[in-house]
Amino acid sequence: MSSIKTFFLPDLGEGLPDATIVEWAVKEGEVVRLDAPLVSMETAKAVVEVPSPFSGKVVKLYGANGDVIITGAALVDIELDPSLPQRAEAQDTGHHHGHAARAPEPALPKGAGEPTPAGTAQKVIASDEGGEIRTNQPKPREDAGTVVGAMEASDRVVAEQAVSVGGVKAMPAVRALAKKLGVDLSRVAPSGAGGVVTMNDVKDAAARGTARPAAAAAPAAAQPAPLAAAPAPVAAPQRTAVSASGQPMRTAPPSAPPALGQPEQLKGVRRNMARVMAEAHAKVVPTTLCDDADLHAWLPGNDITVRLIRALVRACKAVPALNAWFDGDNLSRTLHPHVDVGIAVDTEDGLFVPALRNADVLDAAGLRQAINRLRDAVRNRSIPAEELKGYTISLSNFGVFAGRYATPVVVPPCVAIVAAGKLRHELVPVMGGVETHRLMPLSLTFDHRAATGGEAARFLKALLDDLALAS
Repeated sequence: MSSIKTFFLPDLGEGLPDATIVEWAVKEGEVVRLDAPLVSMETAKAVVEVPSPFSGKVVKLYGANGDVIITGAALVDIELDPSLPQRAEAQDTGHHHGHAARAPEPALPKGAGEPTPAGTAQKVIASDEGGEIRTNQPKPREDAGTVVGAMEASDRVVAEQAVSVGGVKAMPAVRALAKKLGVDLSRVAPSGAGGVVTMNDVKDAAARGTARPAAAAAPAAAQPAPLAAAPAPVAAPQRTAVSASGQPMRTAPPSAPPALGQPEQLKGVRRNMARVMAEAHAKVVPTTLCDDADLHAWLPGNDITVRLIRALVRACKAVPALNAWFDGDNLSRTLHPHVDVGIAVDTEDGLFVPALRNADVLDAAGLRQAINRLRDAVRNRSIPAEELKGYTISLSNFGVFAGRYATPVVVPPCVAIVAAGKLRHELVPVMGGVETHRLMPLSLTFDHRAATGGEAARFLKALLDDLALAS
C-alpha cells in the first residue's frame, strides 16, 4: 500500500503568514529525492529555495508559479519510495513539516539531529560569490523584521544554498534576479566556486545582452511570396540592457503581466507593505508638523540627501525623544545614543526601507557611499534581511518626484519620520526688500504617545537651523 505524505509550507523565517511560488523545480509524476530542490518561494525580502522533505514521486502540486500559499497550507503531495533514503520521523529538518494524516503539530524545540553545541545555532549567510559562510552563534531570539520596518519575533534560520536546477548552480536570489532581467542562466559563464553563477555574472550578462532567452525556431518551410508583396515592417528598436542611469533594465516582459481593469492579488513586497501600513495605522497616534527650510546660503556642491541626513542626525542629538522606539503595549520607550536612518527607496516591486547604520559618525563622503550601496542592493534585490530592520528614525525624500508636504507613515517601533518635498524658489521678505530663495518643504510625523508637541517642534527647528547653514 502506497504512503502519500503532504508537505505543508513551513515558516520560512520571515515571520510572514504566506509566500509566493516563484518556480517549481519538479513536476507532477517526477521522482524527487530527499533534500533535493523542490520549489523557490518569494517572501517580502528574499527568494528561498525549499528542499524536499521526502523521497518519492510527486503526486500533486498545490499551486502554480505566482500563486500565494498560506504558511501551514498544503504545498505538495509525495508518494514515498521505500527504496530511496527517507528522513527519520523524529529527525528535525528545521521546517516542521506537516503530514496528510494529521494537522501540523506545534513547533518543538530544536536539537534532534543537530550537530551544533547546545545554546548555539548554525547561521548560513549567502555571499555575492554564490557560496555560503557558516558560523556558530549564540541562539537568542532574533528580530525577524520586515521590508517597511515592522518588528516581529522569530527563531527560524533560513539557509540559502546554491543548488543545481537544469544543470545550472545558482542561489535562489540569483535565479530571481536572472528572471527579472530576462537572463538565461544556462547561457551565463559561472565565476563562483564550484561552477556557481553569481549575482555579478547575471548583471554582467544583462549589461552585455549575451544571455537572452533563445528565440522561437523559424518555420521549416518558407511560404511563397504574394504577387504584390507589401513593404516589410521595420523592426522595433532593441531595448538597451541598461538605462541612462546605468541600472539594469528588464529585457523581457513579465511572465504574467496584470490585466488592466481586473483585480490583482498583491504579492511579495507589496503584500507585506499593505500589512505593515495597516498595522501602523492601527497602532500609532500620528501628528504632523510642516515648515520650509531656507537653502539660500548653500554653497555650490552640496549633496541634498547627505545634508538632510546630517541635519536629521543633529536634530536627533538635540531632541533624543524622536530618535527612539516606543512599545505601546508596555508603554515604554527606548532612547538611542546612535542614529540609524531608515532610507525609503521606491521600486517597481514596492517600498523598501534599508537602514543606514551609524549615520552620526559618518562624514559626507561616507554617507554618500552608504546611500549608493543601499540603493544598489535594493534595486538588485541583493540586500540582506538584517539591513531592512532596526533603524531608529526614517527619512523619505519624495520631493525628487513631486509634492510639497505630506503625512508620512510612522512604522512602529519608530517614533518619527521626516519627509522632504520638492524644492522651489519663492520670494522672501528681507531687510530693505525681497529676495528669491530656494526652499525645501519638510514634514515631520511623530507618534504623539511617545513625544510631545514641544519636542517635535524643537526637533523640526534643529532641522531647519542645520539646513540653513552654508555647508
